[in-house]
Amino acid sequence: MGSERRQLMKALGARLRGLRTEAGLTGAVLAQRAGVGQPTVSKVENGRMVPSLDVLGRLSLALDLDETTSREVRDLLVAVEAAPDTAELSDAEVPAGAVLDEAVRSARLVRSFQCVVLPAMLQSAEYARHVFVSAPNSTPEAVGRAVAARVERQSLLYEPGRESVFVLTEAVLRTWPGNPSLMLAQFDRLLAVESLSTVRLGVIPWRRAVPVLPRHGFTLCDERAVVVESFRGERVVDDSAEVAAYEETFRRFEEAALFGAEVRELLLRVMQEFREMEDFATR
Repeated sequence: MGSERRQLMKALGARLRGLRTEAGLTGAVLAQRAGVGQPTVSKVENGRMVPSLDVLGRLSLALDLDETTSREVRDLLVAVEAAPDTAELSDAEVPAGAVLDEAVRSARLVRSFQCVVLPAMLQSAEYARHVFVSAPNSTPEAVGRAVAARVERQSLLYEPGRESVFVLTEAVLRTWPGNPSLMLAQFDRLLAVESLSTVRLGVIPWRRAVPVLPRHGFTLCDERAVVVESFRGERVVDDSAEVAAYEETFRRFEEAALFGAEVRELLLRVMQEFREMEDFATR
């Protein structure tokens, strides 16, 4: 079985396990409610079995998932089924992005500022694919592997004891790859993530002046390192003085951003604009 498929199976299983835990259900109770065997629930949650669409639908109903979350897990299943059966790739073949993902995995506090591209932890699988395809020397196999790994690591957002703070400029929401449908799915994900107790999502609206002209995106991992992103890849900085400077810069961007109900209103407004573009494109 290919690496991408394995990692996507793990990502789907981890997401379902997290949703079950949030619902306060045991695997046995979920299996009973969904009308499936307990071994099926266990195998799916541990990434050892690909559920059918029917089984996934039963689990979603038993978990009482809302439309956005149901679509999220369905999209993960679609990604699993579409994943190529490729052989394991060498580390040298992994495109830009792996450094950032690994740094985030080990951090308990993640603070990310972005002025063009969505933060890695918030990207849908299809959005992430566009990110990796645009990286230098990318190959289809390496891109597939990197997308799968990124989706899997996003399960960290749901872990108790972790905190993630994301600050974007409104330009990020309006700089888009693919098509309006891709972005509508991406906005669904942003709205779902924004509601998590472990996440704070802020946006600096274009009507508000930025406190510092942004040069690039960066991600602070705890208080020990910052990952600086560029077209050619990432650079990890662990010099204490430089990390402190990035922390101060992030604080200023955070103070300028909208959060809570205001950011949800902004997301819904921009989302409506993409919906109108999609309607126009299908006429």
